Amino acid sequence: MQTESPLLVILVAAYCLGSISFAIVVSWLMRLPDPRSYGSKNPGATNVLRTGRRAAAVLTLAGDAGKGWLAVWLASFFTAEIALAGLAAFLGHVYPVFHRFQGGKGVATAAGVLFGLDWRIGLGTVITWIVIAACLRYSSLAALVAALFAPFATALLLG
Repeated sequence: MQTESPLLVILVAAYCLGSISFAIVVSWLMRLPDPRSYGSKNPGATNVLRTGRRAAAVLTLAGDAGKGWLAVWLASFFTAEIALAGLAAFLGHVYPVFHRFQGGKGVATAAGVLFGLDWRIGLGTVITWIVIAACLRYSSLAALVAALFAPFATALLLG
């Protein structure tokens, strides 16, 4: 009997982990409306913040970032292809199997993945997001600029 490819198992597990929407879980636990029913209808921390419950938004942010980091960290025990595990977790967040493939934008999950790959890249990307968001007051624009920054930071730091 042939065994499954370890990388395939890791990628499926990372995708399933990424498919857990902490915005939906936290909102349900805190008895808040489903984040897909108000605001941008996006299950993410920024939309959860629109409820006025900062704690819910912080928990959502931590959960979504944490699952990206966790996917990379767990994969590091089994394969050198940790970036693929991070990508699988990110895709799970954006296209979650548990929510009819309609997920969030993946900003926090991507940040978690970057911290998992190298804390310096993660930190630089998050600082970029914070500066742009604070100056321009647009989370989505800050996310785009931070996403453009990440490959440059990676090239500078890791060659």
